[in-house]
This record gives sequence, C-alpha cells and structure tokens, in this order.
Amino acid sequence: MPKKRRKSHTIAKGTDRVRKVGAGEARSGTHAARWVAVAVVAVVYAWAFYSLFVEPFGFRWRALYGDPAYPQGFSVHGIDISHHQGKIDWTKLSNAMVDRNTLTFVMVKATEGSDFLDDCFEENFRKAREHGFIRGAYHYWSTISTAREQASFFLDNVKLETGDLPPMLDVEAKAETMSDEDFQMELLAWLHIVEDKYHVKPIIYTYYKFKERYLKDERFDPYPFWIAHYYVSDIQYRGAWKFWQHTDVGRLPGIKGFVDLDIYNGSRFGLEKLLIPEEAPLDTLMMEETDSLETDSTFYEENDSDAQPFDTFFD
Repeated sequence: MPKKRRKSHTIAKGTDRVRKVGAGEARSGTHAARWVAVAVVAVVYAWAFYSLFVEPFGFRWRALYGDPAYPQGFSVHGIDISHHQGKIDWTKLSNAMVDRNTLTFVMVKATEGSDFLDDCFEENFRKAREHGFIRGAYHYWSTISTAREQASFFLDNVKLETGDLPPMLDVEAKAETMSDEDFQMELLAWLHIVEDKYHVKPIIYTYYKFKERYLKDERFDPYPFWIAHYYVSDIQYRGAWKFWQHTDVGRLPGIKGFVDLDIYNGSRFGLEKLLIPEEAPLDTLMMEETDSLETDSTFYEENDSDAQPFDTFFD
C-alpha cells in the first residue's frame, strides 16, 4: 500500500508539471497573439498616416526640405510677388539665379476685388523696373464684386507702360450661386474692358484643374494662360500655355520666406513679343475702332435683330 501511495503521489506531481507546462505554453501563445495584434495595428496606423499625411504632401515636403528642383528645358525664369513677401532687397534679388539662369520677369499683385490695393504694389512695381526686370501687374478676382467694378478699380490704380507684361487676371474661385455661363461672361467682361485700355490680350492665371473645369470654352482660347501646377517635373495641363508657376516654396536672395517661381514657355525674344507695345498713332487707333464698330454692327444685323452690343452687359 505505501508503494501505491508513493506512486499516486508521483503521478500527482507529474500531472502538476504537465498542467504547469500547459499553462506556460498557453500564456506564451497569448503573448505571441498579443504581439501579432500590436504589429498589425502598428502597420495599419503607419499605412493610414502615410496615406493621409505623407503621400498627398510628399512633393511639397521634398520641395520644402529637399534640394531645389526646377523644370528642365526652360531658360526664362521669373517670380510673382505681393505683400506676403514683405520688404524685398531688390539689389540682392537682381543678382539672383534660378537653375543657373538670371531672373527675367516679375509679376506684381496690384488689386483684389473692387476695393483692395496691395500695400506693397507701388514700391514693388517701381523697383522691378528700376532693377532691370520685365514687370507686370495682376488683379485677384473676387466673387463678391462685378466685373465692371473690378476692372475699373484695377485700371484706376495700375498704369502699365510700354515694355510691361500684359495685365493679368488671377482667377481661382467661382461663386457657388453663379452659373458657369454667367461666370464666364463676367470674366470675359473684365478681359474685354482691360484689353480695350491696353490693346493687348490680358493673361489669365489659374490652376490647371480650374482651367479644365471652367475655362475650356473656346472664347478663352485667344488669351495667354499662366498655369499653376506645383511640385511636378512636367506640367500635366496639355492645352496651350505661356507661363507655368511650378512652386510656391521657392527661395531667393533678397526675399525672406517663400516666393512663387515661374517659367516662360519659350525664349526671351518670344516673351518680349508679348509685352505692351508703343502706343499707335491716334489716327490709327481711330481707324481700328471704326473698323471694329462696323464689323460689330454687321455681325448683329446678320445674326440677331434683337442682339445687343457687348457693352450692354455692363449696364
């Protein structure tokens, strides 16, 4: 009997050891499962972070913190500026280089809407010419003022001269309550009023998706386009364009902080052909105006007896 008790005792000890081993293995399995779960969650969070915060802005981060990258195959470079650039050291800027090319042109913000004049416009506009740049002035389109009000305000405050770039309309938004057709007619009204003043086609600045959405109408085809498309080596817009704003995080001596960098799609000779020409003699302008009025009159008579001249859209 004692032997049996010892045997029973031995069996009990063995069972305890088995139970302990089994419990240990179970705990190890639980820990492993937890680590696998943690790893899966970490991977999911990493993927979500990359998809939401890194990938969409990767090009901008590289532009901000990587080596400067410029579109290849272009030699005529420029910038566009406003009060956001603050006080500019024009002497330093006049010696600035972009991709081993000197700066050629400067487009200066002048007005916005029907009552905002950029604080730095007059100084920037004057200094740009004094330091040998081809200069220009632009108007920022407002969705709360009429085309006539905005065009009048621009013309009252901006006096372009021979050798300046054509006036530019910066349009980036459409009023939600306005139809596409009415929006287009308003833009065309501004363009026609300003063109009538300077006898050159104004430039239209916009980003390429906005151009595709609202400005594909053939009535805008005669105007030179300045397309904004950032952080890419090749512009994706496939229509005709004259200027490309390729980054908003450029850095140049003379300017504290970032500045927009632009290129002209062609040679300096081609750029100079765009500039405001010397005023034609008064009799030549009167002859052109007479011919234009006769053509307009014939057009309305032949096409619609109820049609009204374009000027009536401003009344």
